[in-house]
Amino acid sequence: MDKKRIVNTELDCSPIVLGSVLFGSKLTEEQSFRLMDTFVDAGGNMVDTAQVYANWLPGERSLSETTVGRWMKARGNRARLIVTTKGAHPEPSAPQIRRLTPELIAEDLEGSMRRLQVDELDLYWLHRDDPSRPVGEILHAMNEWVQKGKIRYFGCSNWRTHRMEEARAYASEHGIQGFVASQVSWSLAEVDLSRIEDTTLMHMDETMYRYHQERQMAVFAYSSQAQGLFSKLEESPAGMADERIAKMYRLEENKRRYERAKQLSEELSVPISRVVLAYMLAQPIQTFPIVGCRTDEQLEDSLRAAEISLSPEQLAFLQGKTERAE
Repeated sequence: MDKKRIVNTELDCSPIVLGSVLFGSKLTEEQSFRLMDTFVDAGGNMVDTAQVYANWLPGERSLSETTVGRWMKARGNRARLIVTTKGAHPEPSAPQIRRLTPELIAEDLEGSMRRLQVDELDLYWLHRDDPSRPVGEILHAMNEWVQKGKIRYFGCSNWRTHRMEEARAYASEHGIQGFVASQVSWSLAEVDLSRIEDTTLMHMDETMYRYHQERQMAVFAYSSQAQGLFSKLEESPAGMADERIAKMYRLEENKRRYERAKQLSEELSVPISRVVLAYMLAQPIQTFPIVGCRTDEQLEDSLRAAEISLSPEQLAFLQGKTERAE
């Protein structure tokens, strides 16, 4: 995979990012290591992790970070990677309590570096916002870590558009570093927001899309494959057996999108799963889809999406804006 320079940075990132939510917990260390090896061998260089991953499960905390850190240590490949993680997420047991004070940011960041076994992070994400806190306080806290040489860049995850703009304007006015990118839920599928239990999760909408386009801000898209929605519809077009997924998506619209994606996959002679990711890679705004895979076969299939270049007309077709994909 050819690398792309993340806008507003000097970081060259693989077009697809490997998610690691289950690493070290539901996926064993051996399975996790094998997936990361496969990813790097294919040209991947960014593994998305977070301080909070797997903390909702009993047992050791922050297993994803710990597993990624052990793998980097065992392989001696830190220099080949964009080392990144996320912090300042509420505790799963107390989601209503925000954790975005300078002290808690420091606690999470230092803990993450210990678990990842690194002295510097290339890109650090604030996993959730606290709208009650002034953006200036947050940005100055992050810039202190930049000045200390502990992080190179920082981004936001699940921040609302108006808060991202407040942060951008403040950073510009005060001559300090601001957010270089954001993480948001985004895929070919339409999300039924009324059925999302966690209202702190942000999903791409027209306002947010225009913001990233106007500000030339990169997006790292999680749930970029809609939790396997389209592949599951291919297996069972009559309906969705997985209620957890079914309740999250407007199935009538997504069934129509499935039919268009299926048609395009047949015309291109590729699996529908690759069309779903190719849709993200072909966006006019710089987009890095994050993929969550349990097996080498799933990962290898996902990575091959980088071989597909969809035209603007094909994008419009997938969205239902045109009748044919020319």
